[in-house]
Amino acid sequence: MTFPAGYHHQPLDDSFREAAFTLDTWAFPSSTTPEDWTEIEFPMDWTRFVGVVADGPDPDAVPIDGAAPARSDLVAMYGSYAFDRFPVPGTEIPVGGLTWVGVHPQHRRRGILRGMITDHLDACAARGETVSALFAAEAAIYGRFGYGLAAHDVRLTIPRAARLRDVPGAGTHTVRLEIADADRHGALVESVHREAGRRPLGVDGPRGALLNRPGWAGRDDPSLARRMLLDPPVWRGGKEARRIVVVERDGEPRGFATFRRSSEWRDEGPRGTVHVGEVAALDVAAAHDLWSVLLDLDLMAKVETFLLPPDDAILGLLVDPRAAGTKRVDNVWLRLVDVAGALASRRYQADVDVVLHVTDELRPANAGSYRVRATAFAEPEVTRTHDDADLSLDVSALGAAYLGGQTLAALGLAGRVTELRSGALATASAAFGWPVAPSCSFVF
Repeated sequence: MTFPAGYHHQPLDDSFREAAFTLDTWAFPSSTTPEDWTEIEFPMDWTRFVGVVADGPDPDAVPIDGAAPARSDLVAMYGSYAFDRFPVPGTEIPVGGLTWVGVHPQHRRRGILRGMITDHLDACAARGETVSALFAAEAAIYGRFGYGLAAHDVRLTIPRAARLRDVPGAGTHTVRLEIADADRHGALVESVHREAGRRPLGVDGPRGALLNRPGWAGRDDPSLARRMLLDPPVWRGGKEARRIVVVERDGEPRGFATFRRSSEWRDEGPRGTVHVGEVAALDVAAAHDLWSVLLDLDLMAKVETFLLPPDDAILGLLVDPRAAGTKRVDNVWLRLVDVAGALASRRYQADVDVVLHVTDELRPANAGSYRVRATAFAEPEVTRTHDDADLSLDVSALGAAYLGGQTLAALGLAGRVTELRSGALATASAAFGWPVAPSCSFVF
């Protein structure tokens, strides 16, 4: 681990809670104060959180009353979640979910972030996590560390009472509307969410490969699972307490959606908004009945969604999709920590035999050429090779293509993949794709 002169690595534990929350308010401006944080139940697995501590007074600080102010003890930090079963095309692998990366503004532009990312990637490698994933607070930051934009989500604004297409089984579910509670609903949410991501098409692929939704991370870390349903008033932004709608068939949950409502009153009548959080359904009929509830709540004028997959069922259920204002947003970013291990861990949707020449400035051991051989949906063979390369690309472009959402061909059009053998780009692009769009349903 390498940090600039004057700073050193500091493992964190619960004694740093107050300092970490204070640093958070500097790194991520919000109305949440350090005092608010002390009143929030915020479970954390400190074993995966790391701080950076200044060694002494800041020589660059402006003197006050003749003396340079001391640096804060904790000037930067990052953490990671242990996603033990992170979905990638056709299977699930351990992934390090980078989170809560922050540097105090007084200590920016000194190489601290680079040191933390390097430290994180080394820790992932030591734990056998061949891939790191994150949500980027600023999209321009992480590409220079080898992360590639691997998934998108869509945000919709749907008018109330928007018509849905009829589908078999719609209208057959019982519906529960309740205030969301971590103890009461946590297990239900995790069970339905996981199953919805494992088999969104309801079937497995050839050779037993999961036709899963890549990027659809579950909350394998118990502290993260509980945090997802926490609802302190300071986080509500003037909206109501979080609600949940559950649809069931024969007493078995088949889907859920979390939401909040906000009120707005105009001369012409109520114009409230339903703010939808996470949605998961096990089939299209369950999705139809969930959305039928969300689109028909009294005093509301519109429904706003968050973090829906680009191929979510609602996009095909709407009779008039044009009426739903649609915005496409970057979702999960991926970084291959171990190129050979990561390429061997996923499945490919078409036969492929391709040699990739990969560059990696931050982790030079990854640089070189790799032969990827696989038949569709079967376990691949990945080896180092000195054979002539068919395609050349940086590790960030490979991360962007890894979940099957961005095609190698599209990256080639943007100049991020170079074809060295005619026809190789089209063949490899087909193999690296996936039938289900990658996406994650929550920010970590």
